[in-house]
Amino acid sequence: MRIILHIDFDSFFASVEQQYKTYLRGKPVGVTATNGRTCIIASSREAKQLGIKTGDRTWESLPKCPDLILVSADFNKYYEISKKFLNIAKDFSPLVELFSIDEAFIDITETEHLFGGVKNVIQKIKDRVKNEIGEYITVSIGISHNKLLAKLASGLAKPARLASESVAGRPNGVFEINNKNIEEVLRNAKLTDFCGIGERIEKRLNMLGVYTALDLQETQENLLIEEFGKVEAHFLKNLSQGFDDSPLVSYAQEPEVKSIGRNYCLPKNEYNKKVVLQNIYELCEEIAIRLRALNKLGRTVSLFLGGFEDVGRRKTISEFMDGGAQIFEICQSILNEDQYFFKNNRYYTRQINISVSSLEDSAKITISLFEQTKKNKVVSTIDRINEKFGDHTIRNGFLLYSDKLTTMPNGYMADNFERTRLALEVAILDQK
Repeated sequence: MRIILHIDFDSFFASVEQQYKTYLRGKPVGVTATNGRTCIIASSREAKQLGIKTGDRTWESLPKCPDLILVSADFNKYYEISKKFLNIAKDFSPLVELFSIDEAFIDITETEHLFGGVKNVIQKIKDRVKNEIGEYITVSIGISHNKLLAKLASGLAKPARLASESVAGRPNGVFEINNKNIEEVLRNAKLTDFCGIGERIEKRLNMLGVYTALDLQETQENLLIEEFGKVEAHFLKNLSQGFDDSPLVSYAQEPEVKSIGRNYCLPKNEYNKKVVLQNIYELCEEIAIRLRALNKLGRTVSLFLGGFEDVGRRKTISEFMDGGAQIFEICQSILNEDQYFFKNNRYYTRQINISVSSLEDSAKITISLFEQTKKNKVVSTIDRINEKFGDHTIRNGFLLYSDKLTTMPNGYMADNFERTRLALEVAILDQK
């Protein structure tokens, strides 16, 4: 039977800020995005105890907690911590999967005996996190025989959970789900404790009379298929029994890249069409840089604008591309075809989501050498300058006087570009 650990940092963004800024320790902290948004994306342990939750608006939180200290997120700093942790985790097993910027799975089935057993592995990991990352940064660790249950276990070991429940067997942020206690865990766990069940799915399950994993076990699969479809119904049935046969994919294994995208929330409802287009252009440039870094070309562009009314669709062209101007041109054509964006003066934009898919390795695509040689030299030179001096150092003239977007790692590490970069940087660390 496998031994899988799920390591999850506690109040990660806020704890990192408290580690580096000692005056924040012991105080309620709310971490907000860097572009002036009013959403709290993370809260400290102290803030959580006062009812401040992720997703709360600052104007809602401050009356509840007047002493709340708001701090802008620094994803590059969090990325560096993630890199340090990955460098620790790989010393205990070659099978380490990065699940998000603050979570990882470690398969120690074949290596735990080298460190004196599971308990010793866990203690060594905790000691190294304290010594190499910081004494104010802690982790919760779940243990089980598959990824689903290991992640469930780490959630049940969280400090906030322990503070609100009198539960034995979860000392020091560690909990194990095994054959002896799995039925009790499935009976008592909330549906939203399981990875893959959010509030929306929970509500739909409640409408079917399902409130626990054991209820889910007893629910006819045809009812689930009717509500969720065959694939999701099968997943929910497996989840209800704690079954998960998904493999652990090592961070060092090159991920399959199916699309490259960028999601951005504007700091306010934006009615100015030019400002929105400038933001779209800059996101297209970021996507293009990532495509070129991964030696990929794409020919399908998806654009979504969230605002007064949702606008967007996808468009596929015959030629492959990796240029920001080309991607932007397709985004413009999507908006021209939609009409609503340009013609309705009441339309405002708050959310922008762009992605490029139908990818192919650039080495497999034949392009005209005569037309592309000069252009490619200019683009590669610009890429090198931006890499050396920072993203958006050189920008298109259309972006003159517009605010620069902050390029940062994705908090969920959903972007394979970030995962690939992190793996390479850890490999370089290992060689030093």
